[in-house]
Amino acid sequence: MTRDAAPPLARTADHRWMQRAIRLAARGQGFVEPNPMVGCVLVRDGNCIGEGYHRHFGGPHAEVEALRGLIDPESAQGATAYVSLEPCCHTGKTPPCTEALIAAKIGRVVIASPDPFPHVSGGGIRQLQQAGIDVEIGVEAEAARELNAPYLKRVISKRPWVIAKWAMSIDGRIATVDGDSQWITGELSRNEVHRLRARVDAIVVGSGTSSADNPTLTARPAGPKTPLRIVFADVHFPTIESNLVQTISSAPLLVVTSVPRGTAALAPLANAGAEILHCQSQAKPEMVTELLDELGRRGFTNVLVEGGGKMLASFASADEIDEIHAYVAPKLVGGQMAPGPVGGDGYAKLIQSPKFELISVSRYDNDIRMIVRKRKSL
Repeated sequence: MTRDAAPPLARTADHRWMQRAIRLAARGQGFVEPNPMVGCVLVRDGNCIGEGYHRHFGGPHAEVEALRGLIDPESAQGATAYVSLEPCCHTGKTPPCTEALIAAKIGRVVIASPDPFPHVSGGGIRQLQQAGIDVEIGVEAEAARELNAPYLKRVISKRPWVIAKWAMSIDGRIATVDGDSQWITGELSRNEVHRLRARVDAIVVGSGTSSADNPTLTARPAGPKTPLRIVFADVHFPTIESNLVQTISSAPLLVVTSVPRGTAALAPLANAGAEILHCQSQAKPEMVTELLDELGRRGFTNVLVEGGGKMLASFASADEIDEIHAYVAPKLVGGQMAPGPVGGDGYAKLIQSPKFELISVSRYDNDIRMIVRKRKSL
């Protein structure tokens, strides 16, 4: 039997246990992609008897982790399992989680959100029901969808989640009129950016940023991911002496361009080990779409766009910014011609501007970081 979730006040315990499952799931961020983050809590007689989460891609899923942690495996009989995402019902890198729950004789399964992945998509729920397990869906559904928004976008749209990041002064400048930008924010903010880099699948910059800053675009220290470095370039390509090319052996580089195949300027990059993606379109927003389609085919879940202003404008014009991490420093730069984070022509009317919702505000010494997400992007 399947029931819709009751209002929070009527099922306080259910919501509390599911919140715990979602907090557990979040520990897998950066380690489990392209899989979703999932947490599971086993409860009997009002007490937690086991819990687990999906720790890394290819490893045991949350339900199996929770069952393995039981002191007495027979205690699972008749217990309630709180799972932040519909249990899988197919064999991938691991056996179906539904079979593990059924074999353990779980009595009730509370699921925060269905899984739209085609090999699951309601099948896990049906298998549990057919085994006589009471299934309830929708407890803390919004929080569960928020956590796995990047996964959900990739499964549904076949494109990765796009995070735009910038650092700016209190008056909204990312550099002075002379182009000086190092450093607007402090060390703690920059360390947090490296942690973000360490969990994404790819980092994107434009040729202007590549030429002016000569970045490496790696995470320091290294984290669970080694992101693909991506540069959009049609005229000013990364040089052989650049940090991006010099570090290809430790972190891959992709150059996205609209110039024809066989262009002589690309040969040194290809010979050095860089991958070249030739786009059909010459318009930057369409090139953004082509890139994201390609990254979706590769199974990428999270893509970080670090700039500059023209590059961010191209993603904005393509309507492909899902989340923004804006670091704001208490510095006054001024200057009518000093650049802001998003260039291009902008929007003529405020009503045309995409709407975002504030997710969190954090402090890093004297800086603050605001995270916003596009409305209805889930």
